[in-house]
Amino acid sequence: MGNIQIVGVGLSTIDILMRLGEMPSWERGGRMRDLRMDGGGPVGTGLVAAARLGARVGYIGTCGCDEAAQLKLSFLTRDGVDVSRVVHRESAEEQVVMVYVHEQTGERVFGFRDRLDETPLRPEELDKDYILSADALHMDGFHYQAGLQAARWMRAAGKIVMLDAGKSDREMDEQGRSRMRALVEVTSVLVCGSGFSQALSGKKDRWEAQEALLGMGPGVVVQTEGIDGSFTLTAEERFNTPAFPIEVVDTTGAGDVFHGAYLVGLLKGWDLHKTTLFSTAVSALKCTRLGGRVGIPRYAEVMAFLRERGIEMETPSPAIRADHE
Repeated sequence: MGNIQIVGVGLSTIDILMRLGEMPSWERGGRMRDLRMDGGGPVGTGLVAAARLGARVGYIGTCGCDEAAQLKLSFLTRDGVDVSRVVHRESAEEQVVMVYVHEQTGERVFGFRDRLDETPLRPEELDKDYILSADALHMDGFHYQAGLQAARWMRAAGKIVMLDAGKSDREMDEQGRSRMRALVEVTSVLVCGSGFSQALSGKKDRWEAQEALLGMGPGVVVQTEGIDGSFTLTAEERFNTPAFPIEVVDTTGAGDVFHGAYLVGLLKGWDLHKTTLFSTAVSALKCTRLGGRVGIPRYAEVMAFLRERGIEMETPSPAIRADHE
């Protein structure tokens, strides 16, 4: 496989997706338009996206010892993700998520297992040499202590550390704020979802909130806003990248896929405008199919999508294979 380019420490799940027009209740059942099982989780899906786009990636996390655990790992390995550093627990797989997808809008609601994070990865279970062999680290706050340690190693080595901070539609509690601040401080590229920068900084204006996060340590702060695209801030510039209009089937994993594509763009040496445009296209294509990973495109498909819209990207560098079909 060669040296790992991107290593991820975080959550990878089995997603059971149901696409329906109306949520069932105890009083009334409902009909499903579609049913699918797929891999999920912020880091897991981000890594699969990077792998499909040609990067060499490795996943570090935990899994159980049953058939569900084997299935979870197969959802990674079928796309070439290295799972040799996954730590196995002597229990059933707990990282399973029900995903209810609204048929009309593609929006979704998640149902998590109670014991999703009962036995997190510990820092002493990390392979430091394996992590430092990569060019970039991707984390999502799951396996918090292990992720924090890996990020400190990578920042000290001068390498890329990306944090998928998710989104927030409510105020964080004190523990959550403390943990996220610690992760942001060791992050070089922060890509968060709607409302996160405001929730962590306490500022209502998005640009002011992103500026506050930029002051905590990252060199780049990107906040994604669904149909409004993404908003990028650095010490030198700020810009909005609009979303591509597409027929949305399922938004599950759209942000996760954006992260994986963003890392690929950075490793190609593209500037932030090209990297963000590329990531936006990858995320748009993903949303045209049901499932967080099923719709993730290959590199050639993304280039064709962009060319159809009059956008030409430069020839890929040798660092990332464009022939990973």
